[in-house]
Amino acid sequence: MKINVIIIDKKGKDTLYTGLVEHYKKIARPFAQVEVIEIFDKGISKAQEISPQAAQKSYTKALDRFMHNGINIALDPSSKEVDSHDFAKLLKNRVHINLFIGGAYGFESSFLDKCNNSISFGKITLSHKLVKVVLLEQIFRGLSINHNHPYHK
Repeated sequence: MKINVIIIDKKGKDTLYTGLVEHYKKIARPFAQVEVIEIFDKGISKAQEISPQAAQKSYTKALDRFMHNGINIALDPSSKEVDSHDFAKLLKNRVHINLFIGGAYGFESSFLDKCNNSISFGKITLSHKLVKVVLLEQIFRGLSINHNHPYHK
């Protein structure tokens, strides 16, 4: 199983959470190959200065190339909330999963429409870097549930 976490975020500025990101990727290895792909370029930076709509368009443009193979799932705070067992069901019996974390202005509705699913981990606002860690923990938890590993209990 291959799981990509694709996030609109600057690369390498994440020293606080790097250890946790690597930890969850490592402990997930018996069940899946997990990769984190951080996307941020001059187009996104300029668009964020113009307007929220321009920023969302730049996110769609940057993320579209990753919408291939398998299931595409966006994390979107206004979408249906899922618990750990619901999330585990999304991972079950999949070969390739792309999980998208948008930028500061969220996703265009057209991007969400292209995804197979969009989910929310709740109504609270978290930084992108923290959401990435929470998502990686939930990936491991979901894989643990699906493989009857004791971590999830």
